[in-house]
Amino acid sequence: MSSQEGRQQRYDHGWQKLQEVDGEAGEKVIESLKDIYPELGEFVVSFAYGDVISRPGLGLRERELATVSALTTMGTARSQLMVHVGAALNVGCTPRKIVEVILQMSVYAGFPAALNGMFAAKEVFAERGLLPIAKLENA
Repeated sequence: MSSQEGRQQRYDHGWQKLQEVDGEAGEKVIESLKDIYPELGEFVVSFAYGDVISRPGLGLRERELATVSALTTMGTARSQLMVHVGAALNVGCTPRKIVEVILQMSVYAGFPAALNGMFAAKEVFAERGLLPIAKLENA
């Protein structure tokens, strides 16, 4: 197998995983890079999704909750956090688990980070008709 074939296989594998996790939101991110630096999108697909997220050891739910946690603590990645809150929902995480992870980050990253994360999650939940959460849990 040539180097080019290997790169294409990694990309194809990553693209399938991206579809599974992020769906249309992930596609939009990759597409948005095409006019400035398409190679960055290729790196995201091949490395992040093809090499890392596809690994055994953690399920997609655990990976997405870890990603929501990391992006919440960063406090500077609102759009990426919103994509991954959506991805967490896509792979079966409940809104309650997502908000609990974000709340947990108030201990380690502070209340401003947790508040920012919670408001980002709230926006995603609202777009998907998942508010109020308490109503969903009591249904």
